[in-house]
Amino acid sequence: MSARDDRIRIIIIGAAGRDFHDFNVVFRDDPRYRVMAFTAAQIPDIDGRRYPPELAGELYPEGIPIHAESELPQLISEHNVSECIMSYSDLPHPEVMHKAALVNAAGADFRMLGSAATMLKSTKPVIAVCAVRTGCGKSQTSRMVSEIVRSMGLRVAVIRHPMPYGDLAKQACQRFATRDDLVAHDCTIEEREEYEPHLEMDNVVYAGVDYERILRAAEEEADVILWDGGNNDISFYEPNLQIVVADPHRPGHETSYYPGETNARLADLVVINKVDTAMPDDVERVTANIRRINPDAEILLADSPVTVDDPAAVRGKNVLLVEDGPTLTHGEMEYGAAHVAARKFEAQSVVDPRPWAVGSIKRTFAKYPHLTEILPAMGYGEQQMSELETTINAVECDLVLVGTPIDLAQLLKIDKPNLRVTYEFDPKAKGALTEQLRRVLPG
Repeated sequence: MSARDDRIRIIIIGAAGRDFHDFNVVFRDDPRYRVMAFTAAQIPDIDGRRYPPELAGELYPEGIPIHAESELPQLISEHNVSECIMSYSDLPHPEVMHKAALVNAAGADFRMLGSAATMLKSTKPVIAVCAVRTGCGKSQTSRMVSEIVRSMGLRVAVIRHPMPYGDLAKQACQRFATRDDLVAHDCTIEEREEYEPHLEMDNVVYAGVDYERILRAAEEEADVILWDGGNNDISFYEPNLQIVVADPHRPGHETSYYPGETNARLADLVVINKVDTAMPDDVERVTANIRRINPDAEILLADSPVTVDDPAAVRGKNVLLVEDGPTLTHGEMEYGAAHVAARKFEAQSVVDPRPWAVGSIKRTFAKYPHLTEILPAMGYGEQQMSELETTINAVECDLVLVGTPIDLAQLLKIDKPNLRVTYEFDPKAKGALTEQLRRVLPG
């Protein structure tokens, strides 16, 4: 690496996703900057690695170290850093400013990159599905969008927000067309939850680290690019139609989380989801907030019906509820689809899984004390998946209700009766969504 002292020394504060994209698009080839480190948070065991030289470019022949975010003040001092770039999502506004205060107190500037600097342009129409929080229902909305696009005779390529938790060089540009691809790429539970439902619809999914390269590959086989966003992050691509999903179970979050509020302000269409299980006053509050900050956006109210194959099997049972991990953890939800199903289909009781939790699952409960009657499906690696399996099998219950986007029984050996809870985009709202898509797509 060049020893020039006139380069602006920066640290990118991230969580193995947006941070790498911001580096690739804004800083990688800019000789004015020297990126001293990435810091990592939110996702277990992603610090202690390096952003590899194969991806870092000619200015970084040794790659870039990834440190725990807890080391940030020390790193600023040690490397004489003058700027820190905020590059991850789903944080409450006060938490963002706490980080800014920490950085400023350490002597560096605190900076957030805007959409114009970080959105890549496609040669094909782009439909972006984003959200104001984790767990609003982006995935089911994306699946419905892909179904509508294909019904119009157009080929669609789904590009998913990054989840590069393994070998970054090998994950630079990933293409998934079959379940065998999930095995070949050693996908975690979180990755499978996002990719597998698309594969069941015969959608091709791209993901990885280098989103310029990913986009150009996807453009070769698609008429339409569908950005399937993660958390409440901003789209990596400039959209022709920006759809943003909001959750009336968390009213007020659409204007109090970063960068979810940015998405709400950018939206062409806001889908207020889960209306069927939300309080009417909360739906009205979210609607009013959206109209206040983005009066030009169209608003679509949508149900998110929850189903199980055998409702009678739930009635009167003592059930363990396994829910989507990120929705419960940094998404801060206290319940999910399995909990809704347990109430709807008259389970006798919900079993508290905490006494049986082991290893990292036990530590997850300690870190997120709002989780009581639900077990988050954490599975960022083989060890954690094994600990999740052990916890599920240890819980004393009659039935396991699995509210994750994939069937965990295909990945874990669950030694007790279990039912998968499913939820899809409101079929009654399909017509209104189709109308929005026809405005921007050819044909």
